Amino acid sequence: MLKVSGHRDRGRDYARDGVRDGVRARDRARVPLRLWLRLRLRLRLWPGLLALSLLLTGCAGQLQWYVVSPLTPAGQANLKFMLGGLKYTILLSMTAIVISVVIGLLVALPALSRNPIARGFNKVYVEIIRAVPLLVLILWVYYGLPIMMGIAINVFWAGVLALALSDSAFEAEIFRAGIQSIDRGQLEASDSLGLGYIDRMRYVVLPQALRRVLPPLGNQLVYMLKMSSLVSVIGMEELTRRANELVTAEYRPLETYTVLILEYLVLILIVSAAVRWLERRLASRDVRS
Repeated sequence: MLKVSGHRDRGRDYARDGVRDGVRARDRARVPLRLWLRLRLRLRLWPGLLALSLLLTGCAGQLQWYVVSPLTPAGQANLKFMLGGLKYTILLSMTAIVISVVIGLLVALPALSRNPIARGFNKVYVEIIRAVPLLVLILWVYYGLPIMMGIAINVFWAGVLALALSDSAFEAEIFRAGIQSIDRGQLEASDSLGLGYIDRMRYVVLPQALRRVLPPLGNQLVYMLKMSSLVSVIGMEELTRRANELVTAEYRPLETYTVLILEYLVLILIVSAAVRWLERRLASRDVRS
């Protein structure tokens, strides 16, 4: 019996050593693969970095950065002119996102109703709005709505209304998913307490749903900031419109639009960082609770 157990122990040791050697061999085999992947990634990045460096240094004297250089009086004036559209971009986007959230919530609630007519209204609204391109909607609101309604509307509110309507369909789907994610047991408990529909939504459903939909709403704000550039087609003096006017005056499109890209890039990165911070904050609260 002792002899058999000794053989078993040695067998286990051999098996353990074999597994350990196999793991070491696998790790050694992965080292060249990792090095190759890193080298391949660097080889892919180098052409882009080289092209960017040539672009920014004005290769072959083709670029004239003086039009947007902060070191020249003309460049300072042009940069000030372009940055003057930043406040309109932010104001336009923030106003539109607030209105779209309200409309989206109002459109999302009928989707949760037992009434087929209410659910049909939600489905028709969402499908129609999502099918219309944003640029077409902007042109229709600015040029067509005054004719149909007999009212005058300026470029700012036309842009806000078009952006809000276009985004409200997506907001409605976000709210619908957030409300449906609430545990059904809480709804049944609120019914047993005698809460009506409005009180149930106000005190039980919406406070929890809003916390869950805040990160997607932040992503929609990023989307809104980018799509606000389309409002330039109706004359809104935001970032893109200012850049177009500067190109018309200076005839330097590459330099001007490069600065425009950097403006949007910095703005979007700041908002995206704030959205990620909010997501981490909400996730940490959920873990603690």
